[in-house]
Amino acid sequence: MIAIITGDIINSRKGEVETWLPLLKEVLNQYGQEPADWEIFRGDSFQLSIAPKEAILAAFHIKSAIKQTKSQDVRMGIGIGKIKYNSNKTTESNGSAYIRSGECFESLKKQTLAIKSHNSELDTTLNLMLSLALLSANNWSNTVSEVVKKMIENSNTTQKEIAHLLNKSQSSISEALKRGGFDEIMNMNNYYKNQLF
Repeated sequence: MIAIITGDIINSRKGEVETWLPLLKEVLNQYGQEPADWEIFRGDSFQLSIAPKEAILAAFHIKSAIKQTKSQDVRMGIGIGKIKYNSNKTTESNGSAYIRSGECFESLKKQTLAIKSHNSELDTTLNLMLSLALLSANNWSNTVSEVVKKMIENSNTTQKEIAHLLNKSQSSISEALKRGGFDEIMNMNNYYKNQLF
C-alpha cells in the first residue's frame, strides 16, 4: 500500500515562482528523492509518493510551507492504494493509488484537500474532518504557517524549543498553534492512522 499526493499551487502566477518553489522543494525533499518519490511538473503541479500513515500530515506540512507566501495556497488529492507499475519516475508509475489520487484531485471543487481510498465509508468521515480542519488551515497567516511547519518538522520538540528556534516568545508560539488549529489537526491525524493500520 502506498499514498500518492497530487497537488498544484493556487495563484502560482501571482508574484514570483522563486517565492514558493524553493519552499515546496524543501518540504518534498524531506519525504524522499526526486524523481523516484516526488516530481514537479507543468510548472506548478507536483506528485509525492509516501507511506499511507504519513500522508495527511505531509499534506498539512506542504500547506504550511506554501502558506508562508503572500498569495499562494495549495490544492491536494490523496490517493491510497497499490502500485501496479513502479517506474523510476513517480509521475510514470501506475496503480490504484495513482488513479485514486488523480480522481480525488480532479474532484476538488471548493475544498483544497481530500482523500480517496478503497474504503468509501472512512473517506466520507475523513473528508468531513478535513473540511473542518481547512476552516482554519486555509486562513493560516504566514506567521501561523511558519510555526505549524516547525512543529511538524520537530515533532518531539517543546513549544519552548520551537520559540528558541524561531526567535519568538513561547506565548506567541502557543497562540499561533491555537489559531492554526494544530492540536485538532494532530488529533485527526492520529484518528486517521488508527483507522488505517
